[in-house]
Amino acid sequence: MTLVAENPDVMYRLLVQSVVDYAIYMLTPEGIVANWNSGAQRAKQYRAEEIVGQHFSVFYCAEERARHVPMSGLETARATGRFEAQGWRVRKDGSVFWADVVIDAVHDDQGELIGFAKITRDCTRQRQAELAQHEQERHFRLLVQGVTDYAIYMLDVDGHVVNWNAGAERAKGYQAAEIVGQHFSVFYTPDDRTHGLPQQGLATARREGRFEAEGIRLRKDGTHFWTHVVIMPIHDDDGQLIGFSKVTRDITERRAAELEVLKAKELAERYSEKMAGLSRFLDSVIGSIPASVIVQDAGTREILLVNEQAQRLFGLHDQPMIGRQAQDCMSPVLAGYIDEQTRQCLSHSGLRQTEDRLRTTIGPRVLRTKTLRRVDQEAQADYVLLIAEDVTDEIAAREQIHHMAHHDALTGLANRTLLHEQLGTALKDSASHSRRVATLCLDLDKFKNINDAFGHAFGDKLLRAVAERLRGVLREEDTLARLGGDEFAIVLPRLEQADDAYRTARRIIDCIAPAFLMDGHTFLIGVSIGIAFTGDAQLSGDQLLIHADMALYEAKRNGRNRYEVFHQNMAEAAQRRRTMEIDLRKALHLGQLQLYYQPIVGIDDTRITGYEALMRWQHPSKGLIMPLDFIALAEETGLIHEVGTRALNLACQEACTWDTEQSVAVNLSPAQFKNRELVNIIQLALNDSGLAPHRLELEITESVLLENSEENIQTLRALKALGVGIALDDFGTGYSSLGYLRSFPFDRIKIDKSFVHEMDHSREAMSIIRAITGISSSLLIKTTAEGVETQEQFARLKAEGCSHLQGYLFGRPVPVSERKRS
Repeated sequence: MTLVAENPDVMYRLLVQSVVDYAIYMLTPEGIVANWNSGAQRAKQYRAEEIVGQHFSVFYCAEERARHVPMSGLETARATGRFEAQGWRVRKDGSVFWADVVIDAVHDDQGELIGFAKITRDCTRQRQAELAQHEQERHFRLLVQGVTDYAIYMLDVDGHVVNWNAGAERAKGYQAAEIVGQHFSVFYTPDDRTHGLPQQGLATARREGRFEAEGIRLRKDGTHFWTHVVIMPIHDDDGQLIGFSKVTRDITERRAAELEVLKAKELAERYSEKMAGLSRFLDSVIGSIPASVIVQDAGTREILLVNEQAQRLFGLHDQPMIGRQAQDCMSPVLAGYIDEQTRQCLSHSGLRQTEDRLRTTIGPRVLRTKTLRRVDQEAQADYVLLIAEDVTDEIAAREQIHHMAHHDALTGLANRTLLHEQLGTALKDSASHSRRVATLCLDLDKFKNINDAFGHAFGDKLLRAVAERLRGVLREEDTLARLGGDEFAIVLPRLEQADDAYRTARRIIDCIAPAFLMDGHTFLIGVSIGIAFTGDAQLSGDQLLIHADMALYEAKRNGRNRYEVFHQNMAEAAQRRRTMEIDLRKALHLGQLQLYYQPIVGIDDTRITGYEALMRWQHPSKGLIMPLDFIALAEETGLIHEVGTRALNLACQEACTWDTEQSVAVNLSPAQFKNRELVNIIQLALNDSGLAPHRLELEITESVLLENSEENIQTLRALKALGVGIALDDFGTGYSSLGYLRSFPFDRIKIDKSFVHEMDHSREAMSIIRAITGISSSLLIKTTAEGVETQEQFARLKAEGCSHLQGYLFGRPVPVSERKRS
């Protein structure tokens, strides 16, 4: 030990000699072997006495020696200090091995080259493994590129296409140069992309190790095709995700594809020994088919092939089934099903398809089963192919869609579509059995006020409660439908007499009358009903519903919470309303709506302080039409917004031409407050005309404060902020409340003309006038009494402290051209 420690050369020599996995030896500058370790002897089979003194090129094959490869390595080491290479080397017995070689130049203390140190490692096993892997990868690459029926390609972790096989080009129409680098979501429909389906598929594959689905995909030319898709994650040796493999199959022609697969399978089995690799591949393809596949011998009924889907569906996991009959490996029910399908297939030619409900090992399922007999004359074989597709979810979805298409989602009642179907059936039945059919159209009274005040959630809950009450008063054969909003319809078939329908209508009114208690609130509503019967004339379902709707209109017009029965004059009235609506639309377009102005005077000197703008319709054939005859129709049809905007713009424009600072008052319909743009419309009318805001006064009725009061108060405040005046019209005629006057600072209260006309002979009318003027005076609000026609009325109103007057005593409404003369 002392000798080795004191002599480093000895220590290094012993160390080198002890290494048996590396050939370590020295070469002279000319390449002559100078020494030899045990690793070199083991690798190259030469003993030291056999090889020392020989040129190291003896380890190279003749071809490399001819190309001076050995000396080239020494020259590189001499020039750069080191040479590294891999290659085949020759042992003493002539066999070759794959070597990893390092040659280092060795210099003395003066820097002179004295030789080379050469280390060689036998890497034959690693090299063979690499070559085998490269060959396997080449085979896989050729296999994938050769598959044309499947789109097989890789995605990076973000979903971009990395490679592309011939099957993908065939299926989707893109060449590799066009699609590699693009995101795979290009194959999805715009709707699927919007809903994030591509990213969901990758997320599922990443999380669960596999994603499988069917769906519509797009080709390059924009055409659609159905696909079966499998996405699986790919990890490197460290377990890091590096991408995804994606296999896409066009299943548009699934039946043909399945039969072709079976045919290929039969061919593969005939040449099983020669085509074993292809057979395994086809087994995997059949295993990936999302339907259960069973192939039987037609004669013996033995099972010859079964895929994993069939094993799961028919409970074949825990026992062998190839070569056995169905009754030997399945439950009696399932075996009986398979045998009956096979028997029917053998007794009928061609493809046969059935759809059956069956209790399987995974529960009750609906199976769409296709069977086909295939006779191979050459192989003298007779097969029965059975493909069972589980369509339980598809059937359930179809039934759900049908239900949704025929029922109201909120109440579960029939919808308009189902109502028409049931009405059509009832009409056919009535024609053959001489029985009457009644159709009822229902509309809930006061429902809108509740919906506006408490919100849609309360409204929906109330509608469901109403639906339950209505169900309770109808017969089983009656059809109750919700048409939308608070509108319902009922079909009463097979009526013996009209009274049956009237009794039903009264039961409906009575069942809705009791209060509805919900979330601590009590609601009272009513119902208006229109009834129409089949008669001698053959009416369609649409006509019957139209008649019932006309009767409903009359019920609402006559006070609500009642029923009306259709008669022909309702149709004539409806036609008149439709004609007037058409004419009113034309009038708006042709400028036939004009303003007349009635003066408003001060009580002290009867000087005109302003005018109320009153709409008149100059009809080309009917002459001058008053607002009472068309404003209600405008509100009913929604034309009130255009009529109101016309009145505002015209009043502002015409008032701007006056040579005085007199104000102009314009009436606003409660319906106009439903327009969220009302404030902007008024602001625009002021801006376009140039009228000072203080000269415009807007008149509203109490109903504006009753309907959606909080929101309408906010609108009034926004209008007030513009600088215009706000007047409360017809105060005292409706649900008058001092709360209105506290909730909003009105500029003027107008006393309805009915109180003015009755004050001479009605103490109540006089008391109301006195109360209004007293309250207005204390709140510093101006009052205008309407309908003043006599000096006596003038005197009494002045005595009560009314600040302004309006009526025929001071002037009738006149066109703008006659305003000055009035």
